[in-house]
Amino acid sequence: MAQGECDSLTRDSGVLDTGGRCAFKFGIGGWRKSCLHLVLLLLLAVLVLNFALTIWIFRVIHFNTEGMGLLKVTSQGVSLQGVSEFLSSIYAQEIHSREDTPLHVHSSQNVTLSARDGKGGAMGSLTVAPRMVKAYAEFLQVKSDKGKLILSADDSRVAVGAEKLRVTGPDGALFEHSIETPLIRSANFEDLRLESPTRSLSMDAPKGVSVHAVAGGAEAVSNMDIVLLSRDGMLVLDAGTVRLPKLPLGTGGKRGATQGLYEVCMCPDGRLYASAAGAGSTCHENSQDC
Repeated sequence: MAQGECDSLTRDSGVLDTGGRCAFKFGIGGWRKSCLHLVLLLLLAVLVLNFALTIWIFRVIHFNTEGMGLLKVTSQGVSLQGVSEFLSSIYAQEIHSREDTPLHVHSSQNVTLSARDGKGGAMGSLTVAPRMVKAYAEFLQVKSDKGKLILSADDSRVAVGAEKLRVTGPDGALFEHSIETPLIRSANFEDLRLESPTRSLSMDAPKGVSVHAVAGGAEAVSNMDIVLLSRDGMLVLDAGTVRLPKLPLGTGGKRGATQGLYEVCMCPDGRLYASAAGAGSTCHENSQDC
């Protein structure tokens, strides 16, 4: 390079002249160097602060090689020990407690368990609220620990599979419509009462209705009529004594040696009355009671 050109570069860009040769000066100096040092210090401070915050978060959440805090990852799934709080929904295939401890699920509002299909639609759900327990499903089943059906319900019927259905309320059981059952029995040493306070009470069976009172009596009370009807068979009153205390008595008839005996007569409209017994029937003589 010519001497003139080297002198010109030395004056303009700080190139040094060393024995006729041009020597170029590299590096940053002045305020630029100070700014670069300041940026490096800030980056180092941010790096140290980030590393310290990471260590602090690990210590707060108790992060370890087995999991995080009370949460541990095992070969069978995820294990939570102690009390855990979920701020949003939780999805799991199976939830169970340890063998020696119960499983408690608490909520200040309600607890809802839902089963959904592949599209996210609810197929069934169980909601436990402070004043209500609501189940939503097409078919409901309640089984015992041995797998025996206790209760089942769907849109058309409710079936009770237990051996006994016991209602312990003081007012008994209220049925707004029909009830179908092979047996109605009271508890031991308790009375059985079938009542219809405002309407009628009807008992029908294709092969007959049987009323048994093993240790007491049976009583049928009605404000109007009591109808005992057998369409294809007989009406049997099987007892040592059959009494009709308010049956009207006939005024005529011949007693003879009847010793105060009476015969039961029937009017054309179905009413009964008693007529003093005689050697023959006295119903015709006392037909004026009809």
